[in-house]
This record gives sequence, C-alpha cells and structure tokens, in this order.
Amino acid sequence: MADAPARGNDLRRGLPAVDEVLRQGWARSLEERHGRGPVVSHLRALLDEVRSAAARSGGSGEAELGRLLAGLPDRLAHRLERAEAPSLVSVINATGVVIHTNLGRAPLSREAAARVAELASSYSNLEFDLETGDRGDREGHSETRLRELLGAEGTVVVNNNAAAVLLAVNTLAEGREVVVSRGELVEIGGSFRIPDVLKKGGARLREVGTTNRTRLSDYRAALGPETGLLLKVHPSNFRIVGFTESPPRKELAALARGAGVPLVEDLGSGLLVPIPGLAGEQTVAESLADGVDLVTFSGDKLLGGPQAGLAAGRKAVADAMRRNPLYRAVRVDKMTLAALDVVLADHQSGRNSARVPVQRMLALDQEALRSRASVLAGAVRAEAPQARIEVVDGASAVGGGAAPALEIPTALVAVTHALLGPDRLAAGLRAGAPPVVARVADERLVLDLRTVKPEEEEPLRRALVRVLTGG
Repeated sequence: MADAPARGNDLRRGLPAVDEVLRQGWARSLEERHGRGPVVSHLRALLDEVRSAAARSGGSGEAELGRLLAGLPDRLAHRLERAEAPSLVSVINATGVVIHTNLGRAPLSREAAARVAELASSYSNLEFDLETGDRGDREGHSETRLRELLGAEGTVVVNNNAAAVLLAVNTLAEGREVVVSRGELVEIGGSFRIPDVLKKGGARLREVGTTNRTRLSDYRAALGPETGLLLKVHPSNFRIVGFTESPPRKELAALARGAGVPLVEDLGSGLLVPIPGLAGEQTVAESLADGVDLVTFSGDKLLGGPQAGLAAGRKAVADAMRRNPLYRAVRVDKMTLAALDVVLADHQSGRNSARVPVQRMLALDQEALRSRASVLAGAVRAEAPQARIEVVDGASAVGGGAAPALEIPTALVAVTHALLGPDRLAAGLRAGAPPVVARVADERLVLDLRTVKPEEEEPLRRALVRVLTGG
C-alpha cells in the first residue's frame, strides 16, 4: 500500500503530452472542424481529468487509465460539439401558458420571422431616405402605423416596457415627485419593482392611499410644486379583490390636466384590440380616450410581437422623450422594427386573430383542443402501453402578467407511469431534441396543446414515446 502514491505518479507520468495527441490523425480532423484553440483547451481539460483519476486510483488504476485514454477521441469530440452548439434553442411549449416569460414570451408569426431574417441579412433604409438620398428617420418605421392604429399624436419605441416607463419618468419628472397609489407599487418578473425604476429615473416616489383603497382626494392632496407626474400602474400578475376603490381614469386625467402635470399609465401587457375572453383588460386606445397623456405597454405580450416597449400619447410628451439622451441607450434595432411592423400591419388589416400566434392560441376553443389531445393520446398509447394516458379537462393561462385570475378552459393529456414519476418524465422531455417543456400537476405529467403548434405534434409524440419506453 505504501507504493500506491508512487504508482499513481507513474500512471500520471505515462499520459501523453498535448502536442503528442495533436499529431494523431483523429485530433487533426477535430482541429480542422473546430479550430486549434478549442481543441487544445478541451484536450488539456480532459487530460487533467485523467490525471486526477489516476491520482485517485493509486496503484490499481492501469485498466481504468487505459479505458480513459481509449475513449479520449470520442470524449473530446463530444465536448467540442457541446461547446460549439448554441445555448439558445427552440423548445416545444406544452405548458398551456401562452405568454410564457421563461420561454421567450410571444412567438412571432412566420411572416414576421421571415421579415426579420430578410432585413437582418442585408442592408436596409433604417436611417436613409430613399426618395431624397439624405439621412432618414428610424422613427418613421413602424411608428407611423402605430400612431394610425391608436389615433395617437406621438409614439416612442424602446427595448421593453420597463425602459419606456424609465424614459418617461426621467424625461418628465427627474428630480421631482411621481405620485403612485400604494396598491400599484408592483413587482414584476426578475424582482424589478416600480419604486426602483422610479429611483433610477431620477424621481422621488410619493405614495398615496392604501393597498386596497385609493381615492381621487388622495391624489389631489399629494399635488404640489414638486409633482412631476401622476403614474397609474397595471396590477400585472396579481389582483386585489373585495373592499377596494380606485378613481375612474377619466377623473384622474382631469385632475392631472387641471394641475398642469402629465398622467402616465403603465398598461403592462397592453391590448391594441379586444380579445375574446379578456374583456377585463383595458385597450391602449381606451386609456388614451380617457385622457391619459402617455400610455406605455409591451410589444411581446398581448400584442404578440417582438420584445419592445411602446409608448403612445401626446406629441409633446413623445418628442420630449425622444430628445432625452437616455433614449439612444434604450432604442431598438432594425430586427425589432421589422417584426413590429409586420405585427402592426396584421392588426391594421384585421388579420391579427388568424396570423398573430398569441392571439390565435388564446382563441382556440376547448373542443378543438380535446380533439387534438385525443389523437395524440391514442397514438402514444399504441406505442407505450405501459403508461396510463388520459384526456382530462383543465385550464390554460394567458401568462405574461396579463389576466392572472383568468382560467381558459382546455383539454390536457395527462400521463402516469408505474415506474417513472412525473418529475422524471418531465426531465426526460426537457433533455430531448427538441426539448419539450410540460407541467406536473396532481402527481401526473400534463401537456396542453394550446401552446403546441400543429406541426410540433409529431415531434411531441416521438418525445413522449421515447421517454415512456426508455428509448
């Protein structure tokens, strides 16, 4: 036993040098495919792992060392392929959460995606006037269409809704107070809080009312020389019910107008046009019609477009935001403008319910989904008889902070297995290609086809069969 450390040292000294390995034919092939730098880096890491294994084995590791060295070509090739593969991949969303924040929110239509690809791979007239040959205005793209849709005097497009709120606060109330109801001091995903956004915008928060009741008189009492703006915030992913009160938007707008301060509303997910089943959600146009000076909302939620923050309202306010030096830090690129233009054109033409994926998925009825779920369940049963597969009633969710209390009737494929628990089944689906993200509820794996495209049903069937049969 005393000789074990010495034998371990002998084993480590017997390892080939990096240069020696790189002279071998299989290593040269990997170098041609992946480049010398990555090959050398991963090879050194693998040889270090072999040395560590030899040290742990003491004097009895000759066979293990030989096995590790024999497997070096395959292990190195595998590591290089994994390192080179993109970390951002497409997944099949079988959760039934339509605007799934963790899965990229709103998927774009084929038409919008094609337009993005076309402009991303070529030059464009982003800031060039083709008629005069002079420098153009990037704000003319998409924003003209947005103003026409909303009947708004002015619009601004930035990279997300939080940026739109930040830019508005910094432009209109830097160094001054922003009056907000205590019941609207929300926290959105990723621990971003309205008070923090206001602070970063250079403004001071002035809370009014209570968590559940804020009256017009509370806002009136807070007005003063230091007031920069009144801010109304959509409750996003929660609701306060019961003994509640808040002033009508028209009355709040009249109060702000009389005091000579702007009223800004963060409308969150932001509807452009009503969607069946979301009757409680205010549209942007309705908010503007009530007298709000500036409405901010997301482009990648109920609108169904790319990630963007949209602001619409009075021209003087929009122009002031665009003159703010902060605007350049939060403006969007040509790909976002390209996708947004297609989505807005679909809204203008009335094609949005058929072409915008989010709105199409929200409109699917339970019976149509039950029919699709029954076909999928029957196909999987035929190949995985050891699993119990049922079609049961359930509920989909809008997601994205919109209508958190709304449950949309759906039909679920519920899966149980005698040997494999639901968490293990879900993990197996996530490990596939393409990965499938499903839910676990009531000790079952459940899949909701509301968020699964028809062309994804066959890959989903194969993934389920693979996991259930141990393939």
